[in-house]
Amino acid sequence: MLNLKTKITQIHYQREPEGILFDFLKFCSFFYGIGSGLKNFFYDKKFIKPKKVDAYVISVGNMTTGGVGKTPVVAEIAKFVISAGKKTAIISRGYGGRLSNRKINMISDGERIYFDAIQAGDEPYMLAENTPGCYVFTCKDRYMAAKYAVEKFGVEVIILDDGFQHRKLHRDMDIVLMDSVKGFGNENLLPAGPLREGPEALERIDKFVVVSKNFNHETAEKVAKIMQKRLNIPTMVCYTEPDYVYNIKNGQRLMEGLAVTAMSAIGQPQQFYDFLKDFEVVKTITFDDHHQYTPGDIVGVSGSIITTEKDAVKLARFDRDNIYALKLKTVIDVNKLLS
Repeated sequence: MLNLKTKITQIHYQREPEGILFDFLKFCSFFYGIGSGLKNFFYDKKFIKPKKVDAYVISVGNMTTGGVGKTPVVAEIAKFVISAGKKTAIISRGYGGRLSNRKINMISDGERIYFDAIQAGDEPYMLAENTPGCYVFTCKDRYMAAKYAVEKFGVEVIILDDGFQHRKLHRDMDIVLMDSVKGFGNENLLPAGPLREGPEALERIDKFVVVSKNFNHETAEKVAKIMQKRLNIPTMVCYTEPDYVYNIKNGQRLMEGLAVTAMSAIGQPQQFYDFLKDFEVVKTITFDDHHQYTPGDIVGVSGSIITTEKDAVKLARFDRDNIYALKLKTVIDVNKLLS
């Protein structure tokens, strides 16, 4: 089930990767670094200027590829801003969805969701489901989507989901997240490592968040102190813990201790599997990140299946009543984060 992309991801988080594949990827990273460095140079030296819209723009992103935990943080920020009475929109690239992201797609107007997870992409759909009262758009050109949201709907606050590398749109605050365990991986640039940019990008960060997807948060708190000292910018911890497991059809909770199959298609699946310690996980089934599920993927899987909420939005269309999702609780001081 795992393709070359997943094998490369495994290399990204090895301490001292070796082998012919890594050597080839390292060679490719040299050229990637030139392209990334030149883009940042032109923006940093003002040869290219970001475009502004008449709204306050918050970017939530990360330095690496893979699942860091941006989506819950974006949702928490959106809910906080909406509660303050601001008309808010989330803009995502819509990666993994079937809709063309060359044009602007309104996934939700805050009251109605117009596309399913297959069309919109799992993350934009999740954001639409979890942020009532918030507009959600997908578009590769975040500036064009932001301009449309402001001019057409009077949006006052724009939140960019995974927007750190999208420098075309001016932002008022850049928030960058890092996984407390994975960190920056092997600290190589793509494709040899998970880094999307070189160290020059660290200068653009306004707020840094260490995401702790664990039962014990001591490591994350120590990492946050180290990163605050290293970067000299405000740094805090986002606490992510398992809450409960529920049936994706009827909401009924699953009793702990039962034998289950764990299934996922996310960037860092092991962290999800570790959260299921209260169940007897007899089998794990792992697909590549953003995998588009088919009925054949769950044929032959007996008993209860536990998956992530990100996967659940795509599995809900199948006629199976034994699929459950792990509900996570995200704890972050958004008021402090945005102040």
